[in-house]
Amino acid sequence: MRRFLLLAHRVPTDGHFTLNDLAGGAGRMDEIARAVSTAFTLSNDLRRDTELTILFVAEPPPRARRIEISGARVRFLNPDERSTAALLKNALTRAVDHPRDFESSPGLRVGPADPEADLGRFLHLPGAVWLSEDGAPIEGWRSPSGDLAAVVSDPYDPSEDEAGRLRSSGVPKLSVGPRSLRTSQVIDLVHRVLDGREHDAGSARSTPSPPSLA
Repeated sequence: MRRFLLLAHRVPTDGHFTLNDLAGGAGRMDEIARAVSTAFTLSNDLRRDTELTILFVAEPPPRARRIEISGARVRFLNPDERSTAALLKNALTRAVDHPRDFESSPGLRVGPADPEADLGRFLHLPGAVWLSEDGAPIEGWRSPSGDLAAVVSDPYDPSEDEAGRLRSSGVPKLSVGPRSLRTSQVIDLVHRVLDGREHDAGSARSTPSPPSLA
């Protein structure tokens, strides 16, 4: 399983923003939507083995929110940025009147968040890592379980509290390259590394053993 936790720092958590200003008044919802699309979409298909959690922790928040998307169940997810932003906006807007988690559309759950607790739980998942440009190359990392649970941030760095919790957790700090990339690019490169490993493993299993000379 591939899991991503995306820290979103400036998106209005009540959904009060316009789709005509995703990069400005929506707190870089453009990049959040792009990251969601990149996490799940393939050519004419979706990644069913992927899950993505977004922690909306805007300050000052009316209330922190959490959106969880399951690739195995999600519907109405298109590759374009605007429709993905609309799907997320609808979830945030509807969550204002819901005190508990609920499914705002198939495969997409939204509810109140406890950012510190939610981040802590994610860091205890199998294969938990922190993705940052100053980490060790991801190519040298292997998950004992075969799973990945990667923490990424939006265009803004993790807060001091978030960075402190990430450091104290002891999870590996990994990088897809030395340059500061967009969140969506980071997710894309992580998928590329893992897709390559899966392809190589499949090729190795399908290669017949040489005939015995005995």
